Amino acid sequence: MNPSKPTTSISPGKRVWLRFKQNRRGYWSLILFCILFGISLLGEVVSNDKPLIVRYNGQIMFPIVTTYSEKAFGGDFDSPADYLDPFIEDQFRKDGNWAIYPLNRYRFDTLNYFAKSPNPAPPSADNWLGTDDRGRDVFARLLYGFRVSVLFGMALTITGVILGLVTGAIQGYFAGKTDLFFQRFMEIWGSMPELYLLIIFASIFEPGLGLLLILLSLFGWMGLSDYVRADFLRNRNLEYVQAARALGLSNGQIIWRHVLPNSMTPVVTFLPFRMSAAVLALTSLDFLGLGVPPSTPSLGELLAQGKNNLDAWWIAVSTFVVLTMTLLLLTNIGDALRNALDVRRKA
Repeated sequence: MNPSKPTTSISPGKRVWLRFKQNRRGYWSLILFCILFGISLLGEVVSNDKPLIVRYNGQIMFPIVTTYSEKAFGGDFDSPADYLDPFIEDQFRKDGNWAIYPLNRYRFDTLNYFAKSPNPAPPSADNWLGTDDRGRDVFARLLYGFRVSVLFGMALTITGVILGLVTGAIQGYFAGKTDLFFQRFMEIWGSMPELYLLIIFASIFEPGLGLLLILLSLFGWMGLSDYVRADFLRNRNLEYVQAARALGLSNGQIIWRHVLPNSMTPVVTFLPFRMSAAVLALTSLDFLGLGVPPSTPSLGELLAQGKNNLDAWWIAVSTFVVLTMTLLLLTNIGDALRNALDVRRKA
């Protein structure tokens, strides 16, 4: 080693990223998950029953963002145009007219009244993964259902992290009677029957993502709270915290600036596993009919349809593959992240 050549130090964040990249399974799982989630966010562009752009009688139209009546394309009614109608399709084939369609010509709630096969229909050139018992495209419902599941998982993870951080930090930093009070409260709160509460509230209120998010958030913070509490209990008596107290910093400043940044390892490791648990919880509740309304695309609702229509194997198989792949990717990311945050490993 040349002593005249200056050595460059690696920041802690970059060191974690390098360790994460060494886990090829977790690294590629993260890339694949981000790609799939990005595609689902563009669901209206990828899978929709409306053309992206239309040129009709010399006029450029954008049906994907503007609702046009049937009269706008030579029809007789003021109702919104059905772009699967053979009459509308023939209008776009005339000289000078054209239409650019999404890759899949169905939305998650599209009912194709001009279908060639009875429902549920097997996979075909029109419906890549077939249709469900109501004639809705399975691929479209999987695409939109995956987006709903991931967004719900993110929202539930964020609320759980915030509540877990606050309660764990208070318990671990102040300890004593404060810690004892919170521990007894969590024992009582954790013993409440969560599933029964969901059933009761589902019978009183209209099911929806908002209600599910509130109910599941009330119980989803306790696991992280214990980890944060343990880290705060260990760090509160270390030298840098005592030095901060000697300098006259308030408890809030010590927690926010010093103890919390050194207690984030369990929080970051917790995120992918919490997301996978949230996706599985939403799927399970939808399967039992306690989740989102039937009109909302859901992996659990598709699994329930697959159970009720065993002859339509494509519904259950495709949904099972998507759900398994989602949970597997999140688990791989979580394992790689846990290894990357292990200080005993070298970059």
